Amino acid sequence: MHTEDIEYTVDGARFVGHLAVDTDRVGIRPGVLVCHEGPGLGDHAKDVADRLADLGYVAFALDYHGDGKPLPRDQVMNRLGPLMADADRIRQLGAAGLDVLRQHALTDTSRIAAIGYCFGGTMALELGRGGAELQVIVGFHSGLATARPLDAANISASVLVCIGSEDPIIPPEQRLAFEQEMRAGGVDWRMNLYGNAAHSFTNPLADTFARPGIAYHEPSDRRSWRAMLDLFDERFATV
Repeated sequence: MHTEDIEYTVDGARFVGHLAVDTDRVGIRPGVLVCHEGPGLGDHAKDVADRLADLGYVAFALDYHGDGKPLPRDQVMNRLGPLMADADRIRQLGAAGLDVLRQHALTDTSRIAAIGYCFGGTMALELGRGGAELQVIVGFHSGLATARPLDAANISASVLVCIGSEDPIIPPEQRLAFEQEMRAGGVDWRMNLYGNAAHSFTNPLADTFARPGIAYHEPSDRRSWRAMLDLFDERFATV
């Protein structure tokens, strides 16, 4: 498997993402954009990209904070706060990573997915709301709220969101609002709710954050990964 750091710019700022692809396989194959958790591009998102490459995808873990590395923990919310309120910026940063993925010679640009974790899931959803040409969007313990719910009508992808029942960051009322948004937009969507799972349930290092409501949950990690692959099989086979 081949991995490399790829530098790219957005409005003159430097970003560094992680590309993974199995170059021993022959021919083009689906591409998957991986959007990292709120603290920044670290081992979690890179490991996801590597796993996807092992399965035969071209995977690019983008960087939406800059310089391709996680932020100090005390700076995360200062960076995320303004970004959460700026749908255009979220979509711009996501689209820049999507461009890198699409430009790879082995990427089948007719079969593209965007997946994301935590705020990265929000980014994947905002790409869809912005009209990006995607076949699949998957959010893991992703923020579901948006300032532009009517833009759901622009989503052409099949959408899967995987949420923990015990996640205090994505409470039931946010799940309900998302359901209403997807229905109103006519989206092909599904939501998997995982019992006993809190926020960041896919990240084995979540317990080190030492914050209430954030914890790794292996059964939900495994089940949500399988659900994503099932959706990939379903949508990519029809293109």
